[in-house]
Amino acid sequence: MIMKRALPALLLFTLAQGAAGQSNARPRARDLGVEVGVFMPGPLNAITDVDGVLVGQVTVREGDRVNTGITAIRPHGGSIYHDRVPAAIYVGNGFGKLLGVTQVRELGELETPILLTCTLCVWKAADAMVEWALELDGMERVGSLNAVVGETNDGGLNDIRSRPITAAHVREALETASSGPVAEGSVGAGRGTRAFGWKGGIGTSSRILPESLGGFTVGVLVQSNFGGILTIAGAPVGKELGRYSFQRDVATGEPDLDALGQLEWTDADEGQGSIMMVVATDAPLSPLKLERLAKRAVMGLARTGSFAGNGSGDYVIAFSTASGVRRRSGEEWTASTEVTNGGMSALFQGAVEATEEAIYNSILKATTVSGMGRTADAIDVADVVRVLEEFNVIRRSGQRRPQ
Repeated sequence: MIMKRALPALLLFTLAQGAAGQSNARPRARDLGVEVGVFMPGPLNAITDVDGVLVGQVTVREGDRVNTGITAIRPHGGSIYHDRVPAAIYVGNGFGKLLGVTQVRELGELETPILLTCTLCVWKAADAMVEWALELDGMERVGSLNAVVGETNDGGLNDIRSRPITAAHVREALETASSGPVAEGSVGAGRGTRAFGWKGGIGTSSRILPESLGGFTVGVLVQSNFGGILTIAGAPVGKELGRYSFQRDVATGEPDLDALGQLEWTDADEGQGSIMMVVATDAPLSPLKLERLAKRAVMGLARTGSFAGNGSGDYVIAFSTASGVRRRSGEEWTASTEVTNGGMSALFQGAVEATEEAIYNSILKATTVSGMGRTADAIDVADVVRVLEEFNVIRRSGQRRPQ
C-alpha cells in the first residue's frame, strides 16, 4: 500500500492547476525532483537546445471524435534540400509506417524536415510537405524528394479512418516551427496517444556534455504511444498504481476480451502501440555514428518499462546539425571532421538520459483526453509522487535523495 504523505506547497499548487485542466501547469519530471542520469540538461531541457533545431506543432480537435495532430522537426531554418544534414534511422521493432526509411539508410542524410502524425495520415502529411517544399525558393527544378514522416496509432481516441490531417495543418506546423520551448503532453502528434495505459503524448529533454567530453548537446523528442510497466528512475510506478501490461492475466489467468473475443481497449494492455524518438545533436557525426547514437535511445526507452511489444513500432531518427558535416547542393567533394569512435560514449549516455526523461515528460505533462467514446486519463501526479517517495527516488521536498 502507498502511504499518503504531505506534499510541498509548490507541488500542491502545481497539482491543483493540473486538475483545473491547464496542461502547461502539469509538472515535468525535474519539477518533481527526478533527475535522470549524470549530465545536465540544456536551458530549455528540450530538443531545441540543439542549436538551429526548430519544432512546430498543430493540435487537431473536432468534437468528440477527432484527437490528433502534427509535430514538425526542422534540423535548421534553411532549405534542408540544399543544405542536408547527415542522418540515420534505427528500428527497434518494425511494426509501423515510417516513410522515407530506405533513402535515409542508403544516402545517410535528410532532405526534408521530419513530421510526426497519426498512422493513416502519414501519406497525406507527406504529400502536403512535398507541396510545401516544392514551392520554396530554389526548388523549381526538383524532381525527387524523400519526405520523412513517422507515426503512432491514435485510433483509440481519434477517428483515424477519417484521416483528419490537412495540408493547412502541415504547413502551419512547418511554418510556425521555432527554437523556443516545446509544448509537451496532449499536443500535436501526441494529442490522441497513450503510454503505459495512461495518456501519453509529446515529450522532450536534452543533455549538455562537459567541455572535457566535447561540450556537445544531445536533444530528444518523443511521441509516446506504447505499453509496458511504467518505471520512473527505478521506481515501479505502474505496478504500484495497479496499471501495467498483462495485469489481468497475472491476476486471474484470463485476458481482457470483448464480446467478439478481441482484446479490449483497457487501462492495461499488452504493450501495443508505438513510439517515435527523434535524436538531434550538434556533435559532428557521420551517418554510421548517428546510427550508433540512435540505438542508444532504445536503451532509454527500455529504462522506462517498455518491452517493445509485438504491435509496437519503435523507431529512432537521429541527425547532426553540425555545419562541418552537412552536404551542400553543388558540392562535388566533402571534407569533414567528426567525433572519433572513442569519443562517442558520452554522447551515448546523453542520448539514453534524454530519451528516458523525454518519455517521463510526455506522460507527466499529458492531460486527460476523451474521444470515440473512450477516455485516456492523465496520470495522477500526487500518486506518482507518493511512489517516488516510497522508493526513495525523491525527498518529500521534491529533492532527489543522495545515492
